[in-house]
Amino acid sequence: MKRRMLLAAGGGAALVAGAGWFVSRPDPVTGLLPGAASAQASDAAAPEIVDMVLGDPDAAVEVIEYASYTCPHCATFHADQFQQIKANYIDEGKIRFVYREVYFDRPGLWASMIARSPNNQDFFFAFTSTLYEKQREWLASGDPATIVQELRRLAKVAGLDDAALDAALSDAAKAEALYTWYQANADRDGITSTPSFLIDGRQYGNMAYPAFADILDARIG
Repeated sequence: MKRRMLLAAGGGAALVAGAGWFVSRPDPVTGLLPGAASAQASDAAAPEIVDMVLGDPDAAVEVIEYASYTCPHCATFHADQFQQIKANYIDEGKIRFVYREVYFDRPGLWASMIARSPNNQDFFFAFTSTLYEKQREWLASGDPATIVQELRRLAKVAGLDDAALDAALSDAAKAEALYTWYQANADRDGITSTPSFLIDGRQYGNMAYPAFADILDARIG
């Protein structure tokens, strides 16, 4: 999705007002009129976007996952292969696992802004698990305002309050920085679909766990 459409799409969007979300013209991420998000973000110092990492940071083998919170194949991967990779490789300190978001749509960006809002990797990965486990529920309506309500509901269960959520979803500079970061990553690494993986710099598509294990074991030696 193009930057203008992702960051500053109008119509059918949600705007925070008091305690609730209402259908309005401003963008649901920034609370700004169409076209204003990029302008405001460009006037502020760009926030630093850091990689979210599991496992031993000094492990000899690095696995980078590119995934979208709205991708059903990514949800399936996280319910299946990822659990085995985590138990047998990440938790054992054999690999450094990096998760990088891909933004093919606005709901994926909103989810990422919430997941990253506390700047805490433990919260990020815990909320990422929730987003994939509950993916069908929070995306079910297809309505932007309802999707935002569902994301807020899940985030409150995870421990965020309304003030933190309002701040996260109205941070235009963060939205711009995240999209720029995603686009640079995708262009550099040739990412066109999700989930995609880089294992020590070599790109792979999604695969069954035994195929992952064979590749990882060969790299670990």
